[in-house]
Amino acid sequence: MKNKSRRPWIGGNWKMFKTIPETLDFIRELLAGMPNPIRTEVVIAPPFTAQHALGREIQGGPVQMAAQNVHWADEGAFTGEISTRMLRDAGCAYCIIGHSERRHLFGETDAQVRQKLLACLKAGLKPVLCVGETLEEREGDKIQDVITRQVQEAVQGLSLEDMAQGVIAYEPVWAIGTGRSATPAAAQEVHAFIRRLLEDRFNKTLAMEKRIVYGGSVTPENIRDLYAEPDIDGALVGGASLKPEKFLALIKEVN
Repeated sequence: MKNKSRRPWIGGNWKMFKTIPETLDFIRELLAGMPNPIRTEVVIAPPFTAQHALGREIQGGPVQMAAQNVHWADEGAFTGEISTRMLRDAGCAYCIIGHSERRHLFGETDAQVRQKLLACLKAGLKPVLCVGETLEEREGDKIQDVITRQVQEAVQGLSLEDMAQGVIAYEPVWAIGTGRSATPAAAQEVHAFIRRLLEDRFNKTLAMEKRIVYGGSVTPENIRDLYAEPDIDGALVGGASLKPEKFLALIKEVN
């Protein structure tokens, strides 16, 4: 049975899409259609160029903003990077860390994921920690090994207070942008496993209160069955978050 104290969470990861005018058109349509009352925590991760404009538009409203990536240093000679101070200044409340595209397209390591996680926590940014296996790892029956390594490396040394911040997103790499989604039962199995890892590392209370969301070709058509599973608390959405009507449909399914 799902722990009803865990507030549903829906995040839209826009990746490399949308200009500033497109962002403003989207958010105005989204806000006009938001359910009232709203129970779901709604988060949008626009490209860096649109953060300031989106941050001003959503200030004081029911939508929060996330960054898609961050560097672990406060400042420095890191061409093309962005710091937690800059993200906070733009209005970000969350930051996606360790997304599969960062890990597998840009070579981001578990050690770097941990550095970014620590930097976000230090700055008061809530992390969206992404973990997930490749198709080869799934077919090789290495799902639990991969998830264990990714989770344990990221959370080593963290306090209970640290772990209470943000969410964990299970995103199987083979389901990102492919149209293939894990079945609700398969996703639930991994979510439950992550919760057991948290219980072993911290305690049962933390594990039962931590929100764990699913990512990987989530649509308005499959979100209801995914969210019905006891350990799935929402979704980190890619393509279906790019159109206001689709994103609203996702929000309403879990609200």
